[in-house]
Amino acid sequence: MHARRAAGALRWIAIGLLGWALLWAQQQPLPFEPAHDFGQSITGAFEGWFPNADGSLSLLLGYYNRNLKQDLEIPAGTDNRIEPGGPDQGQPTHFLPGRQWGVFTIRVPKDFGDKKLTWTLTANGKTTTIPLSLNSLWEVEPFREASGNAPPFIGFSENGPWVQGPAGQVKSLTTTLPEPADLTVWVADDASAPLAGVRPRTPAVTVSWSKFRGPGTVTFANPRPVVEKADFQAPPSTTFTGKAHTSATFSQPGEYVLVHVGFALARLDETEARKVFEFLDGMNQLDELEVPSP
Repeated sequence: MHARRAAGALRWIAIGLLGWALLWAQQQPLPFEPAHDFGQSITGAFEGWFPNADGSLSLLLGYYNRNLKQDLEIPAGTDNRIEPGGPDQGQPTHFLPGRQWGVFTIRVPKDFGDKKLTWTLTANGKTTTIPLSLNSLWEVEPFREASGNAPPFIGFSENGPWVQGPAGQVKSLTTTLPEPADLTVWVADDASAPLAGVRPRTPAVTVSWSKFRGPGTVTFANPRPVVEKADFQAPPSTTFTGKAHTSATFSQPGEYVLVHVGFALARLDETEARKVFEFLDGMNQLDELEVPSP
């Protein structure tokens, strides 16, 4: 029985984006509903939009799963659709509990103008719909926050290529069931301390893995592997370079997408860093896995 990782996309959100997202969450009203362990709704969250170098624009989205102890599987279709042009536009089909920030992007052409998209989710019999547009009030800066903090660079190899911010790259890997798939990433960051702040004792970059799509259960050897310092040729202006390794096993064959999130934590103290992980489990790096049946 052979397992083939068909494609991987690297996408992640760092503290530079988080600083904006937490502020915007206070301004953007999500339907009020207390959190419960099970049986509640999921609401998509439009974080904003930003321009790309090629003239296109990216819509940035997350979600709020009000179920504290219920991961939900909602395949792209009637109960999980983005229209027009959908129902599948790369949104998650596996939903982690709580508020997940900046989980994916939808790229639209530069002439998108006043057009709108909607994301509709039905979970536990409860349906929510949110609008997505290029309203100027929703333009965001995903690469640097007000304090000057920038996302780390991340890559699948110590030689790159490197991405920074909610961009992506593709990689193919191979594994054989029931053997685990090895997951290794290299990271680099400027490791700057906050303005008038003290450099924390936490690593400059912290990473985490989670499932984004797939038919079965994914088990990570360590979903938040330690970033160990490693020496390699990093992008200019970075002072910290490291490497993080874990592995993932799959309960059944099929196509999977895994999310890798990299955080530049050097600008937070340890208490703040812990709070970050209460909000963020998902993000910027995707690995698609196709595991054919025997």
